[in-house]
Amino acid sequence: MANIGVVTTATNNQVILRNYVSGFPKESDLYIAATTVDLRVPPGSMAVLVKNLYLSCDPFSRIRMEKPDPSSPASVARAYSIGKPISGYGVAKAIDSCHPNYKNGDLLWGRVGWEEYSVITPTPSSHFKIHHADVPLSFYTGLLGIPGLTAYIGFYEICSPKKGETVFVSAASGAVGQLVGQFAKMAGCYVVGSASSEEKTKFGYDDAFNYKEEKDLSAALKRCFPEGIDIYFENVGGKMLEAVLENMRTHGRIAACGMISQYNLKKPEVLHNTATIVHKRIRVQGFAAVEFFDRYSKFLDFILPHVREGKLTYVEDISQGLENGPSALIGLFHGKNVGKQLVEVARV
Repeated sequence: MANIGVVTTATNNQVILRNYVSGFPKESDLYIAATTVDLRVPPGSMAVLVKNLYLSCDPFSRIRMEKPDPSSPASVARAYSIGKPISGYGVAKAIDSCHPNYKNGDLLWGRVGWEEYSVITPTPSSHFKIHHADVPLSFYTGLLGIPGLTAYIGFYEICSPKKGETVFVSAASGAVGQLVGQFAKMAGCYVVGSASSEEKTKFGYDDAFNYKEEKDLSAALKRCFPEGIDIYFENVGGKMLEAVLENMRTHGRIAACGMISQYNLKKPEVLHNTATIVHKRIRVQGFAAVEFFDRYSKFLDFILPHVREGKLTYVEDISQGLENGPSALIGLFHGKNVGKQLVEVARV
């Protein structure tokens, strides 16, 4: 006999891609649609039904909004599909699990859809169980998630800082940049940041400037670094990277985790000053945090004590409700956020 009154389905609102994007994305490129989700996963599967709590707004989403190039398997694999929900990283709670490593009620972070409920099949490289819930869960979209790991790997492992060195951070108030600046101070470095407004330059740097008010970026860097730059943490690309190359010191290091100035251009800018890389023996390394998940536990061991002791601060820009997800994500590409941009979908 059927269990009368047992709820087996729920409405699942989703953020859907309406059009592939060329140039700057618009809110109208996304829309909200409702579907129905089964609250039970198939018995014998490895699936987990999760209720999404927080969704991370990440610059890489812009690349995934582009029409895929059929000749590029990587382009096809990463592209969103028109008429389907977009996806990214988020924090979620297991509602129904057939996976041996997850039980109902477990908290986790990893890849989820931009929707109220997602069905996932966790792997060690796609999802992580949250064992430390004494800190804000939203931190797992930023400080304790991909942005935090990116800042940690890029600064400590790729740039190998030494006390007294000079460090420049572009997008200094963003999800990654604000952490790199604090890591640099902890390492005894002199650190300068750049951002798109005066408000965004107030993040505890030794010096900072609003790049929109500088007519000559190279001159601005010379003003801040009269002896040159040892380490550049690259988030922007384009004209800023050109100016940085002109001001790097011999044997400088550049960790490149993003180039947001290029994502919305129909034709990428031509980069100049590249000969400096050879003349000054500069090491430039692009990287992605997903290739360093084997360091995640080491990263947590390093950062959690600093968070609990109040030695690290992390600014979040939280939009409330999935219905505000499109505006939060698109606002990221227009510099509207201050700190880590995320969307709160539900609370525990």
